[in-house]
Amino acid sequence: MDNFVAIDVETANNHPTSICAIGAVKVEDGVITDRFYELVKPEPEFYFRYFTEQVHGIDRAMTEDADTFDRVWRRLEPMIGNLPLVAHNKAFDEKCIRAAFRCYQMDYPDYPFYCTLAKARMTIPRQLCPSFSLPVLCDFLGIPFHNHHNALADALGCAQVAMVIL
Repeated sequence: MDNFVAIDVETANNHPTSICAIGAVKVEDGVITDRFYELVKPEPEFYFRYFTEQVHGIDRAMTEDADTFDRVWRRLEPMIGNLPLVAHNKAFDEKCIRAAFRCYQMDYPDYPFYCTLAKARMTIPRQLCPSFSLPVLCDFLGIPFHNHHNALADALGCAQVAMVIL
């Protein structure tokens, strides 16, 4: 795949509307051309689970002055344009993005949405790759990857995986 936007969201708690960070990486003609990262005030369920704080390192104090999803998305949307979205475990990211669109009564544009996790599971024999988690998959494909669960780092890793397997 040569033209797409890889996207990743982190959530504050178990509610899919509780997006607290968004990362996106734009790929045009097989080249990374743009990056986007913002913290998001996770409303209406503005609380953080201890577990999620431990996973991604984002807490309530970090997002208190952040914009809500609707405002952040307005800044991200021009970067996406008409390009398809790609995520590693699209089921999670798409569910959260759609839930946030509903929460803020925004019209979801039905982006074509592809999944590097599903594609990896379909194309790479399990005996060759011990796990299809993003860090393990990147390592298997020889892609440098650091800072797992940072939305921008995950979007970048996903973009690089997508350029190889999609």
